[in-house]
Amino acid sequence: MPVTFTSEEACAQAIIDRVGKTLKVATPLAAGNAVLVLNGLYRKARQDPEIQLEIYTALTLARPRGKSLLEERFVGPVRERLFSDYPDPEYHVDRDNGQLPPNVKIIEFYFPAGRQLNNRHSQENYVCSNYTHVARDVLDAGVNVIAQLVAVSGDEPGFSMSCNPDVSLDLVEALKDRDDVAFVAQVNRSLPFMYGDAVVDRDTYHFVLDGEACDYRVFGLPRMAVSDVDHMIGLYGSALIRDGGELQIGIGALGDALVSSMLLRHQDNDTYRQVLRAFSVEEKFGAVIERKGDLGRFETGLFAATEMFVDSFMHLFDAGILKRRVYDHVILQRLLNEGVITEQVTRDMVFHLLERRAIRPRLTEQDARFLRQFGIFRQDLEFDHGHWVLTDGRRIEADFNREDCADDMLEHCLGDRLQHGATVHAAFFAGPRAFYDWLNDMPRPRRALIHMKSVVKINQLYGHEDLDRLHRTGARFVNTTMMMTLFGAAVSDGLADGRVVSGVGGQYNFVAMAHALPDGHSLLQLRSTREEAGRPHSNIVFNYGHATIPRHLRDIVITEYGIADLRGKTDTEVAAALIQVADSRFQDDLVKQAKRAGKLCADYRVPEPFRNNFPGTIQQRLGAFKARGLFATFPFGTDFTDEEIVLGKALKALKKKAASKLRVAQLLLQPLACDAQILQPYLKRMQLERPRSLEERLSARLLRAELSRVLARP
Repeated sequence: MPVTFTSEEACAQAIIDRVGKTLKVATPLAAGNAVLVLNGLYRKARQDPEIQLEIYTALTLARPRGKSLLEERFVGPVRERLFSDYPDPEYHVDRDNGQLPPNVKIIEFYFPAGRQLNNRHSQENYVCSNYTHVARDVLDAGVNVIAQLVAVSGDEPGFSMSCNPDVSLDLVEALKDRDDVAFVAQVNRSLPFMYGDAVVDRDTYHFVLDGEACDYRVFGLPRMAVSDVDHMIGLYGSALIRDGGELQIGIGALGDALVSSMLLRHQDNDTYRQVLRAFSVEEKFGAVIERKGDLGRFETGLFAATEMFVDSFMHLFDAGILKRRVYDHVILQRLLNEGVITEQVTRDMVFHLLERRAIRPRLTEQDARFLRQFGIFRQDLEFDHGHWVLTDGRRIEADFNREDCADDMLEHCLGDRLQHGATVHAAFFAGPRAFYDWLNDMPRPRRALIHMKSVVKINQLYGHEDLDRLHRTGARFVNTTMMMTLFGAAVSDGLADGRVVSGVGGQYNFVAMAHALPDGHSLLQLRSTREEAGRPHSNIVFNYGHATIPRHLRDIVITEYGIADLRGKTDTEVAAALIQVADSRFQDDLVKQAKRAGKLCADYRVPEPFRNNFPGTIQQRLGAFKARGLFATFPFGTDFTDEEIVLGKALKALKKKAASKLRVAQLLLQPLACDAQILQPYLKRMQLERPRSLEERLSARLLRAELSRVLARP
């Protein structure tokens, strides 16, 4: 059994005593990060320069801190309200402040989007790797410590890797027979106990950190505001999700927007189709929707095989959309897919299993385990030397070659419904506090429908392809990209100068998998424009100096203006399709560039139905539906107060304007658009109702001006 510590310093010393002063520590990304274990090791490294500490991780989470007076005044109360007991990773704080000691290196393969863009240490120590290759790369680097946040349950003897079996399972399997490594579990009792492959024996670990300080609330990611642009992208995406299919979604506002429209499609299909008509969706994109999409309710339901089990999935789960169960047995799943059997156990099901040679006529121990595991035979039966033993002690010979034995088994041994299916396969999860509460409050049988697995079992087909192809019928892999080149390359993780915005993660895996599945598709969500220095720029560009997804893997791209179906198309067709869903302010310039390159004919013109792609058009048409309560800014709620929501809009707008001195000056000079008294509660929330210093007076003046603009909008 592992040695248990209540002090992170004592745990850290035990790790050093076991593996030495060269510490190469791997810890899961996001919520599974063993913060206190790492803090103990980091303190040791700060005190002892002979210790060489390298930490391998991704998506490091820390309590938010503002970079300006206004930002800190806004996030300070939010930080205390939502993250008061969360221990910041001390290495991360020092890295952000440029105070890491020279004997410490933080190596990550994925960043929160844009957070480390200007941090030199982070940029120098980024590893560009597919998520499925991370375990391999960490092993090649010589990792000798695995530190993992784990869950416990009074009903279960082992630990659960819970939110992060993603890479840890493969690392533990690869290193389990070595004496020069340390496996460390940090217990957290607010972490949901999850099933599937996540459940491991306690003696998997050498050391356990389990003290009062360990039971902090798991880091809750705040829900992001969903803009009109995001909602439109989600609306178009929802028309491409096939009932009875499989779904993967990425994190963030675009994922929430997609799920929000899927719920509308399922729960109020008449209104959903009314929205589609208002935007001429079927008129413009009916051909691709008919071939690859679906507009009806989710009668059969969906199965999710997703790298990240995002919180928006819980709404699909509760709405009865995420309900298609799959089973980890090729023959059983094939019979279900073919419609030969249902989940109801029958005599015919057993005969079909015999016919397909899933079981032998004279049952073996292996056959008996299979039949009981999946609920085909009752769980309370015992199998003893070729005989079934009933609860009353009666014995039935397990031989289907004998008619009397077969009749007895089919009369006394059959179960009711198939067991141990899954509606979700996932590699990791993170989300708001409400998401963790939902998981913790879920009855065990329902929670067991969520199977946590290694990322190599989720993000690729290799090694389990026959089964995955049966599970992932009608697969739709929905991810986000920052830019698209005019010929189908996606820019999702970095900039042309080499700086990393986020990371490759699993996006390449899912795009490649979509092409490997006969009815699978990659849906890349793209906001058509961005703002820089107060000016709009197109995110559909002629070319770019970096690509995450090469152009030969182009598939479906969705902007707020529609659907570009690119798979198998010529360069001319691809360019035309992307221009049609670009912002109309940039269409003519894109056409000119494509013509100069010989990719569009000289007389090409953007068709008239696609010439009105302007933000104002979306706002106008969406406004009527928003007045009816649809397409809300926070469709699934928020942890922010009403005042903070308004302040957030104002601060976001101010940050954009701050890049232009002219726009700042104009803002300072403009008259207030609403009564000054209305602004007082917001200024009080920001502790600026009585500004004292010059910085406070200037900040208050800017905030008043921008708030008046926000509050004056309809």
